[in-house]
Amino acid sequence: MAKRVLLIEDDQDTLELLAATLKREGFECATAGTGHEGLARERTQTPHLVILDLMLPDTDGFDVCRQIRTHSTVPIVMVTGRDDLIDRVVGFEVGADDYLVKPFGTQEFIARVNALLRRAEEYAHPRREVHVLDFGEVRVDQDRHEVVVRGESTHFTRKEFELLVCLAENEGRVMRSSDLLKRVWDYDDNIRSRTLDVHIGRVRSKIERQPSEPSIIVTVPCIGYKFVSPLSAA
Repeated sequence: MAKRVLLIEDDQDTLELLAATLKREGFECATAGTGHEGLARERTQTPHLVILDLMLPDTDGFDVCRQIRTHSTVPIVMVTGRDDLIDRVVGFEVGADDYLVKPFGTQEFIARVNALLRRAEEYAHPRREVHVLDFGEVRVDQDRHEVVVRGESTHFTRKEFELLVCLAENEGRVMRSSDLLKRVWDYDDNIRSRTLDVHIGRVRSKIERQPSEPSIIVTVPCIGYKFVSPLSAA
């Protein structure tokens, strides 16, 4: 069955190009020219992926992304002509999974789409050999995609969960920022290190007793991060 992609974009030329590219690759493609129309289509058509323009005539992509995230974990790729770092940071903070700056090639576009859909499929259908990572204060159940922090189930977005698992599976080992970016986002370079920093901060806010003085996810200057089991510090 073809994957459904919702394309929310007000520029007609870009809309037609991306829609044609997606259909050529075998995707079903629904389109919307405004944020409100896009939200309505997302609710009724339950897409497997959303391509979301940042600048829309009636609202902005940040607000649309926030509203989608209140009820759905559908992968969202934010697309914009602005290359400001703050826009990227805000995009990831409101729940976007990836960020593309115009102009971009259709090959890169399709590669990003396929990578996000592949990860979403792995998230929804974990491998049977996946196990529970139990560190006392923090318990990560990969089968259920559940994180229990000091006895309470805590909500994690898909990327936050993948990042925590990647670190926890390598407990005690320093993970390079470039390796984390590659494994969690499929990025081949460290240009988007701010993406990682934002997500590290969000994970820390959910598992650390004092996020400003982290003892579980520790920064290793100029290299990356290390997961330290709370049990080892007990």
